[in-house]
Amino acid sequence: MNILTIDDSATVRELLKGAVEILGYDSLEAADGQEALKILHATKDSVCLILLDWNMPVMSGIEFLRVIKADPELLSIPVTMVTSENEKSKIIEAITGGAKNYIIKPFTQEEIMSKILESLGIA
Repeated sequence: MNILTIDDSATVRELLKGAVEILGYDSLEAADGQEALKILHATKDSVCLILLDWNMPVMSGIEFLRVIKADPELLSIPVTMVTSENEKSKIIEAITGGAKNYIIKPFTQEEIMSKILESLGIA
């Protein structure tokens, strides 16, 4: 199974990829929401979780979240926001918009692994 990481920072994608692979999952990566939609439509049956940044060019994370939660083929894929947005209103917007979890950058590898397992219903 794949976990799709969507973040405009290659460094953050690499950190998340390390955590994903330690947990035994394969990692897919996109630099923005539009790129992620293309990947997701091609691999939707194998994606079990999306790790999503908020602030990205082309299509923001919250825009991406709205798009997939409006798509019957994609809405069941759990989403964990992984972002520097720490305002309470942003957290509420993401959770009410369909995000299952929310983790604020910076994070430790242990924190992200815990949130991945929680989002997958394993922890």
